[in-house]
Amino acid sequence: MDKGCREKLLLLLYFALYLTVTLTIALNQPLNDTFPSLCNPPDEHSRYKVPLYICSHGTLPTGFEEELFSGECRWTYGFYTLLPYMVQGYVMRFVNLFTDSPLALLYTARLVNVAIGFGMAVLVWLLGRKLFRDDRVRWLFCFLVTFLPQSLFLHTYVNPDSMCLLSTALMLYGLVCGYGDGFSVKSCGFLAAGVILCALSYYNAYGFILGSIILFVAYFLEKKEGRWRYDWRALLKKGIPIGVLVLVCISWSFIRNYILYDGDIIGLTTKENFVKSFGIERETYYSQGKTLAEMLFGTGFIQSLGDSFIASYGSASLYTRRSVYWFYRITFAVGILSVLFFRGREKKVRENFGWRCMLFHLVMVFCMMMPLILLIRYAYTVDYQAQGRYILPGVIPFMYYVSRGFEKFPLWRNCSEGVKNVLCAVMLTGIVVSLLITVYVCALPYYLQAPEIL
Repeated sequence: MDKGCREKLLLLLYFALYLTVTLTIALNQPLNDTFPSLCNPPDEHSRYKVPLYICSHGTLPTGFEEELFSGECRWTYGFYTLLPYMVQGYVMRFVNLFTDSPLALLYTARLVNVAIGFGMAVLVWLLGRKLFRDDRVRWLFCFLVTFLPQSLFLHTYVNPDSMCLLSTALMLYGLVCGYGDGFSVKSCGFLAAGVILCALSYYNAYGFILGSIILFVAYFLEKKEGRWRYDWRALLKKGIPIGVLVLVCISWSFIRNYILYDGDIIGLTTKENFVKSFGIERETYYSQGKTLAEMLFGTGFIQSLGDSFIASYGSASLYTRRSVYWFYRITFAVGILSVLFFRGREKKVRENFGWRCMLFHLVMVFCMMMPLILLIRYAYTVDYQAQGRYILPGVIPFMYYVSRGFEKFPLWRNCSEGVKNVLCAVMLTGIVVSLLITVYVCALPYYLQAPEIL
């Protein structure tokens, strides 16, 4: 089989596998709590009330509406960023013109995220073509990002995380293209779209916005004839349109929050105060006077976080086989250790980009660490959540380094092309088999046992 046919076959497999598995999950997992397995997605029954409200009323909720309340907790997702729910709600409203079926509306909301995830899969494939010369490593990167069981799971139910992951892919693709073409209109468009979607979807990923600004601004600093020079004209020419477009598209949300919540432009403080107004106090490790170290090392927080980063379906209740966790643990360890301790053939990259290359890596580390830092703070002071889905905004840069590590691994660098083909096939097969085991062996049987989906 020649290279072109192999590429088309892999591309077909890549997209077909994504659609097959996401549709299987989206169309079979129940919405409400199903005891004792709790195989429904985390908080979807509460989140779904927001697009359902938009579908029913045609307007955005304020967060204070009683029909959005989550049981006796007296809090709602109406206080959070609303763009993902707006897209789902208005698509549901369109579908509602043709059917009143509650199940059809639920499927519509979920399929919006399936489509968003498909867009992300396309961007990851395009990003891989920019980042890796070796097609085998490129496909390893694509499969690791898209078919990590937990990453794929986020595109199958109602949540803002799916759009957030798409936004990170857009920002990274815009930056990588921009550093190659001097930030053309296309590159600036991708970057602006990513910033807009990120700002209106998920606060935990705001580190990507800051990182994108740093890398964009740094691009126009260069050293010529031994002197540093900053191209302010180019920065303003390209940066002002991006800034104006972003502000026009996102400012409405923060202005709305400012008006509704007495100056609280994010809305989270208002949400917490609203909960407390009902006499509900969250018991946290911080309020109990326990140390952060006690939470991190005395509760299984780290292992739970790591395992659920790989696979945790249902309401953090359905886990996959141990072999799947060990496959990913070994894959991550080999990749990250190799990228840290082995030298790669990157001389040309360093010559072309110099200090910008180092800055890129520092920013990527920052983008990976920010969701983790915010999660730890939230778990310690607000609500204990040792769930890997909260750190998945950093999945693309993380898998980039894992894939780059395999490219640097001595066994890979020193073997023949035929052996590399075999190693790549083994890795891709392992990723696919791990996903199929997680979905069709460990999760789907529980979905099918649920008395009803809605």
